[in-house]
Amino acid sequence: MSPSTAYYNFKRIANDIGVPDTRLHDLSHSYAVAFLEAGDDIKTVQSNLGHHTASFTLDVYGHVTAQMQQASADRMDAYICTISEAKRENEG
Repeated sequence: MSPSTAYYNFKRIANDIGVPDTRLHDLSHSYAVAFLEAGDDIKTVQSNLGHHTASFTLDVYGHVTAQMQQASADRMDAYICTISEAKRENEG
């Protein structure tokens, strides 16, 4: 399929579903952020987007969202609580 055919069909479908101003880049950006938020590893996202390196994928699409920041904070809190509990058990 030629790039112009892919572009034309993408724009037609986007218009049909009510998002006429969407660009192909917006689609890949939305995919990358959604799957990173869902916990997919960067190598899988890199491969699915066709990038040569994971560092490029992270540089372009690795936007940290509030949800990802909260999940990271929650994991760190759970880790600290586990260590604190283990220390209390060993001391007492």
